[in-house]
Amino acid sequence: MRLDESGNSTDTRRGERGFSLIETLISIAILTSVSLGVAQLFAVSAMANQTAKNKTSTSMLAMEKMEQLRGLTWGFATGSGGELGLPASDSVTDLGMVPAATGGPGLLPSPAGTLENNVAYYVDFLDAGGGWLGTGTNPPAGTVYVRRWSVDPLPTSPNDTLVLQVMATTLKQELLRATRAAGGARGRLPADTWLVSVKTRKAL
Repeated sequence: MRLDESGNSTDTRRGERGFSLIETLISIAILTSVSLGVAQLFAVSAMANQTAKNKTSTSMLAMEKMEQLRGLTWGFATGSGGELGLPASDSVTDLGMVPAATGGPGLLPSPAGTLENNVAYYVDFLDAGGGWLGTGTNPPAGTVYVRRWSVDPLPTSPNDTLVLQVMATTLKQELLRATRAAGGARGRLPADTWLVSVKTRKAL
């Protein structure tokens, strides 16, 4: 403490008062608001990352099934002289099984609704790593992805050209889609992948 010539203290400590209660409450409110905003940003970012991951996975799974469909026999047998013979078509492969087995429809026209519903021979279920879990009308335990496909003759050339479609999605989105369908709204969701290809007969 300092004293002046008269012996009075010169230490007034002006400008060193603390925060008032109101200022403290306002600061806490601002900090809380900013923290909530940051937390929401992290939540949105995590959701976007998960959607992107699922989209990548469904794209790969859909392309894999499309390659399997396109790899089935669909063409014309050739004679010894190279002339085109009778149509040759796969009508026995079951692509719902892994590895593919016999006893299925191959490239025969699929029933209606195979892209929207679990129909035998036109659906399979996969785990988080894309591993095959089974087929049938109900997803087995551990299912993360659902994959469906259809085979339709092209109307303008039904004997020689097929339209192949593959849809891959997550089981979570399928359950959400089923809920929306009950209310009349049914459409694609962010992680869905839908591929379409045309296969025309060629010499084998």
